[in-house]
Amino acid sequence: MARDAVWAVITGMYDAYARGDRQGIDRLLHPQATIWDSAEPGLITSRQQLDKVRDARPSDGPAETSVRAYDEVVDVWGDTALARYMLRVDFESGEPELVRTTSVLRLADGEWRIVHVHENVLQQQP
Repeated sequence: MARDAVWAVITGMYDAYARGDRQGIDRLLHPQATIWDSAEPGLITSRQQLDKVRDARPSDGPAETSVRAYDEVVDVWGDTALARYMLRVDFESGEPELVRTTSVLRLADGEWRIVHVHENVLQQQP
């Protein structure tokens, strides 16, 4: 079922993130994907910009212990899908970060790829 395949891409992206596997994430992103990252004010429009944002993340920030996508609502229309879901990021100490997220995916050559992600933090780690 297409809905399950779309959700597998979304959860696969966060599984790769939790492993620190940039290539695993990048395989799930369309080469021209755009991203509204929760920690970046500008729209990310290229892989080069994404890598710059990734590289600028502080290494001495609170240690993440888990990342989990849940409460998904996924709709599929032909070769386009829209996934809306919550993302919970837990840390070694302090409150979790809750992120309301929307992702758009396209089916190309038999594979779903993420073409846009929009993140909005609802509750932020102090």
